[in-house]
Amino acid sequence: MLTRFEQFAVTEMMGKPDTPPRANGTLCFGSEWERTAFGVALTLARNGYFEWDDFRDELIAEIGRWEAAHPDDRSSWNYYERWLAALETAVVKTGLLDPAELSAALSTALAEPHAA
Repeated sequence: MLTRFEQFAVTEMMGKPDTPPRANGTLCFGSEWERTAFGVALTLARNGYFEWDDFRDELIAEIGRWEAAHPDDRSSWNYYERWLAALETAVVKTGLLDPAELSAALSTALAEPHAA
């Protein structure tokens, strides 16, 4: 169930270039990391670490960069990869992590075994 802020955030995105994938009217995640990235961005914005609109601007810009780099072949498209890239930019821009800390955290996360 979505909290009031999460409902606001998702509703604000509806019909816009950054609309999250949906299936039967509910948010659709292909992997647990996608759900986690979505939740981290919402939580950081809800707790005031950055403005939701600033994150959305990063997401829209990231989607635009990906589309420009892939004008003909969109077969590798993954919405949440763009979401994660926008989140990485947002946490660095706001000073939550510096680029080296982010790189180290991502390396650690990628090296850890994940439950299936």
